[in-house]
Amino acid sequence: MIYLDSAATVPVRREALEAAWPYLTGTFGNPSSHHALGEAAAAGLEDARARAAAVLGARRGDIVFTAGGTEAANLALKGLALAAPRGRHLVTAPTEHEAVLESIDFLRRVHGFEVDLVEVGPDGGVGPEALRAVLREDTTLVSLALANNEIGTVHDLRALAEVAHSVGALVHTDAVQAAGQLELRGLGVDALTLSGHKLGAPKGSGLAMIRGRHPLEPLVHGGGQEGGRRSGTENVAFAVALAVALELAEAERLETVERLAELRDLLVRRVLASHDGVLLTGAYIDRPGARLPGHASFCVPGRSGESIVLDLAERGVISSSGSACAAGSDEPSHVLVALGIPREVAQTAVRFTLGRGTTADEAEQAAATICEVLTSPC
Repeated sequence: MIYLDSAATVPVRREALEAAWPYLTGTFGNPSSHHALGEAAAAGLEDARARAAAVLGARRGDIVFTAGGTEAANLALKGLALAAPRGRHLVTAPTEHEAVLESIDFLRRVHGFEVDLVEVGPDGGVGPEALRAVLREDTTLVSLALANNEIGTVHDLRALAEVAHSVGALVHTDAVQAAGQLELRGLGVDALTLSGHKLGAPKGSGLAMIRGRHPLEPLVHGGGQEGGRRSGTENVAFAVALAVALELAEAERLETVERLAELRDLLVRRVLASHDGVLLTGAYIDRPGARLPGHASFCVPGRSGESIVLDLAERGVISSSGSACAAGSDEPSHVLVALGIPREVAQTAVRFTLGRGTTADEAEQAAATICEVLTSPC
């Protein structure tokens, strides 16, 4: 099996499992308990918080551990918007992940916020001028992903955050796909969210980095854990696993990025040459830094994306037809539709995402298999 669906999930790293194991066995205490077992668990939790904060260039107290990226995005968006002392206006892009779009729609429907969607270019990117055009003096919060999960396009968050801050708005970025492939420090954002299972931590682990100076309305009320921002007994083992996986991903990032970019370019060029009608979606590979190093996505007019995925799976190549979070839907990708791609063409999408374990031989074999499938009769 050649696994090219790393944007959906990756295997749990052994180092993360080994780091978590003591907190599932001998050091099993509740971190809020004032005895030896509880204090040992609390120490492990705070060490994980400090290690994650160091990777993100944040303070330890800025880190809130959650049960995944979706919860983290909900907490950051709803929590910051509802607690903000100014404005009732939100800005995001139509290409954002459902966790962001649904959270913002909730704030619109239930709490009366006004929402503007910033215009995206043909590659799904948002430029500073496009963002400036929709900002208002009462803009509360801007949410733009660091990298798109379906098309791999990377945003210049530093420039976008500077524009948003010029009107006093807060900035959140969904960095779920970017971790381990892009620099996460120095983005100038007020909140950043991650999911552990994209990094090699278990599913059900995540975090929100929220700068401590900003008020935050919690989603979950109770005993006041996580500094009052997320009540409930913390999952110490998963927090530890996430911190270890995040540290390792950052330590290996430069080497991984260089290798994956070469394999991605090989894959893109071979697939585009295999079939006259194939379209690369997202930023082209001749623009350094504009696309995730391990991400290649296409539309194949006249073919079903799902059928291509199934044909490849029969030949041992695992891919996807888009976001795993939208699996099972008959609707075309909202991301591709936002790029102006016709709905019938958007339904022909296929995505290949390489990971830390992808080898050069696997990329060569996968490219040959993909070309074989794309040139075969429908």
